[in-house]
Amino acid sequence: MNRENKRKTFEKGYYKTHACNDTFTCKVCGRVCTPQNAGSDHRNHCPNCLSSLHVDEEPGDRVSDCGGIMEPVAVWVRKGGEWAIIHRCKRCGKLSSNRVAADDNPMKLMSIAMKPLCSPPFPLDYIEEMTALMGGDGRMR
Repeated sequence: MNRENKRKTFEKGYYKTHACNDTFTCKVCGRVCTPQNAGSDHRNHCPNCLSSLHVDEEPGDRVSDCGGIMEPVAVWVRKGGEWAIIHRCKRCGKLSSNRVAADDNPMKLMSIAMKPLCSPPFPLDYIEEMTALMGGDGRMR
């Protein structure tokens, strides 16, 4: 093991200050993920299925013992218009936010963004009734 590999393994918070150039295989879809084309020095999720692993408590610290699969459950827009993915650990339920990478699957991102609109917390038939109650004519065009 060379000196840099020892630092990665034993230095707490190594990835907070150093780029992660490691290639990994996604545990969900099996795709080989490389740091190239991510648009960032920190590749932390699969660009295909957007899944990740629960390895950090704080970004880059690699101290989590959980190791569960972090599934993408939502997207949100940061100040300045940058998108980020909300991941939830399937094992312990922890939520985390990760920047969208340049090579992330745009169809997967859009499907996650559209999920709340496709499954509202009320029947779609009530939209006409609610529109009428709010002063509209109630018709769907």
